[in-house]
Amino acid sequence: MTHVHSLADAQPAVPTLLTIGSFDGVHRGHQALATDMVMSARSLGHQAVVLTFFPHPSVVLRGRRPAFYIHRPEEKAAALEELGVDWVVTLPFDERRAQVTAADFARQLRRELDFRRLWCGDNFAFGRAREGDVAWLREHSGDFGFDLHVLAPVQQQGRVISSSRVRGYIRAGDVAAAARCLGRPLRIPGTVEPGAGRGRSIGVPTANLTVWPERACPAAGVYAAFARIDEKSHAAVVNVGLRPTFEDGSGSVTIEAHLLDFNDDLYGRSLALDFIAWLRAERKFPHAQAYGAQIEADLAAARALLANVENEWHLTEKYTF
Repeated sequence: MTHVHSLADAQPAVPTLLTIGSFDGVHRGHQALATDMVMSARSLGHQAVVLTFFPHPSVVLRGRRPAFYIHRPEEKAAALEELGVDWVVTLPFDERRAQVTAADFARQLRRELDFRRLWCGDNFAFGRAREGDVAWLREHSGDFGFDLHVLAPVQQQGRVISSSRVRGYIRAGDVAAAARCLGRPLRIPGTVEPGAGRGRSIGVPTANLTVWPERACPAAGVYAAFARIDEKSHAAVVNVGLRPTFEDGSGSVTIEAHLLDFNDDLYGRSLALDFIAWLRAERKFPHAQAYGAQIEADLAAARALLANVENEWHLTEKYTF
């Protein structure tokens, strides 16, 4: 697969099939659409192309905050590569691009990508003021020389799976529900940096994770997770939040993980956390002894919960995003 950041750099050797969207999280709905497109491309001898944008249009047009991305652009591309996509085109989105009409954009994409069919969901729209919706495409796609293929949305528990739904679960700390929509656990990668060393002082050393500030992170609380290091998976307890027992009230959010049965030095190393389940809310303890007792209870709960989960999610297998 080739990941490029301009249409000029996308030079497929054969005609293509195309889908357009944010694809943040590459959830089960995205997976169904991309897989269907890839299978059709293979049968026709074409290539499969995903066109996406960064920043997200809602950040540019509505100033959407706080930052909320489930994936960095390169993580999104890696996830799409695993589905068999041949090209990912991540275009910069700005006010100028927002003013391009649906007709002009369709004409440009036909010229640059030579796409013969467009895959989309039933709520898809593109172009200035989202004028290029499914109704517009059904009326005009033939004028531009491509067919339209509209897939029904994928549902989970009677509701359509969407990136905004996944973000809602993440904000609420319901990482298990997020995983059911994603088709895999929520993964938060980062780099381990030195912390205050308080965990080590009570016999529970933690890895303090520096993460991309634009990433959607789970709500404050304590979680059972797997920590991924050098393609190996380790059971872990993760605290996301403000560390209220020790901090001075400055409000800085932290992510720190204690890896069960692990003693190696992690400073400066890359680590990814696969969030499996919420254990409890973060809270302030009256003293370090009470905090230590709760940590022991958390470790026992996580150990029991994670004992049979790794094989369920196939976490022993490598995935790159």
